[in-house]
Amino acid sequence: MDYVIQFRIELLEVDPPVWRRIQVPEDYTLWDLHVAIQDSMGWLDCHLHAFRVVGSEVTFGIPDEDGDDPFDTKPDWEAKVQDVFSFRNRVGMYDYDFGDGWTHLVLFEGFKPREEGVRYPRCLAGARRCPPEDCGGPERYGELLIALQDVSHPEHESLLEWVGGAFDPEDFDANAVSFDDPKQRWDKAFA
Repeated sequence: MDYVIQFRIELLEVDPPVWRRIQVPEDYTLWDLHVAIQDSMGWLDCHLHAFRVVGSEVTFGIPDEDGDDPFDTKPDWEAKVQDVFSFRNRVGMYDYDFGDGWTHLVLFEGFKPREEGVRYPRCLAGARRCPPEDCGGPERYGELLIALQDVSHPEHESLLEWVGGAFDPEDFDANAVSFDDPKQRWDKAFA
């Protein structure tokens, strides 16, 4: 029987929580999981990322070719998800946009039987819209929400325009999540 791997992804330091429950094919690499996290959360994949497994010194992501990498990052496209996450290694962190500092808790929830006729990856559930790219990280995101909700805030109009005219932080529909092909994303990023 073929299996998929289920994860709960939660954006840390954001209240109320922004989270997703996703399933990915068992043969996925960490690069493929990165693409699935980006797509399910609603990020635009325009910044660096890294995976860290709790209790391990290993960091996976895109190694720095100049040798300036203090974490000795291993290529995430060479690491299989099922070799990194398991019932023994259930908890990891996924960092995105090192400048803004978005950290996601990645919780391995187990292997599930693949359902016939279902396309994977897929998003099963979640809550709340992902913050806008480049809004400054968790603290600045909180300030952004305050300014957007308060029409008398001095930055209300300019920030409303910056987010495209409207931003509902509660808006999320798991059925509306669309996943890109990780190989196409790879070609776009590295071609």
